Amino acid sequence: MSTETPAPARAAVPKLSRPEIGLAGLGALAAAAVGALGLYSSFDAVSLAAARWGFSNPRTLPVAIDIAIPVFTLANLLLIRMDMALGWVRFVPWVLTLVTCWLNIAAGHSLSAKVAHGTMPLLWVVFSEIGAHVYAVRIGAVTGRRMDKIRFSRWMLAPLSTFALWRRMTLWEVTSYSDALAVERERLLARADLHEQYGVIAWRWKTPRRERVMLRMGDLAPAATDTPPGPEPEQTPEPPKQETPKAPRRRTPAKSKAPAVQRSSADLLAEARTVTADWPDAGINAEALRKALHCGSRPARQVRDFLLAERTDAANVLRPVVVSAGAEGVAA
Repeated sequence: MSTETPAPARAAVPKLSRPEIGLAGLGALAAAAVGALGLYSSFDAVSLAAARWGFSNPRTLPVAIDIAIPVFTLANLLLIRMDMALGWVRFVPWVLTLVTCWLNIAAGHSLSAKVAHGTMPLLWVVFSEIGAHVYAVRIGAVTGRRMDKIRFSRWMLAPLSTFALWRRMTLWEVTSYSDALAVERERLLARADLHEQYGVIAWRWKTPRRERVMLRMGDLAPAATDTPPGPEPEQTPEPPKQETPKAPRRRTPAKSKAPAVQRSSADLLAEARTVTADWPDAGINAEALRKALHCGSRPARQVRDFLLAERTDAANVLRPVVVSAGAEGVAA
């Protein structure tokens, strides 16, 4: 129904460098010293006022007030650190400081003296509020429970829409200002879609109740998943595709192979005699003859037998001639 708008990335605050940490430490020590001097300066004025009010020991009043102010300040910081902040605890130091300022103003004789006496005790509370604010912001950034403030310029430019944005942030616990702006953009886009779908005026009562509630909350993502899917339209069967007849392939006439010349056994034997004229008897075998004559295995074996038989007969014929020649030589 609406497109998701990613929240702008928030830049992280860089960590303090060593010189900055040193300056912060010196500032904290100076603030504590100035606040202590302010409380000490009001000691005499509060004591004189307590004596006029009939206190038997008038010094106990300024001591009790001056000690209670830092004690409640530290208690406020500790509660913030433990994520158990109490709203009224932070106002206790303010009330005690206002009492001290009023007593100091009453003790002054001139306007300048009253301003000087009343300003000194306020320094402690001002510095303690600065420390509590820094502490609360750091803890809130870690736990995510501290709500971001809306810019004053937005309040000035669009007060009504800014109030509505702040109201939704408070009601639905949207602590991040950038996240609240992203949700607000999504809500406006969803409302624009409803205007196009149902009309600019009629969308308020034609829109389903669930979507209207989700529009108020700014959470419109589950709307698409919660709505039951409608019936799927029936699919009409597609007509079968008529295949176009393919042209018959022209067959090329196969090349006629030349018929193999059939050689007789006599031809093979005559060729074998020529080929194996210089072969030894051991080299005449069927495989060698088959390769040399390019014939089958059976004709090769027949030729082998013929050749070996001829060579054996030739050897038998020559043997008596050699023997007789040798005998004649001996006789001579």
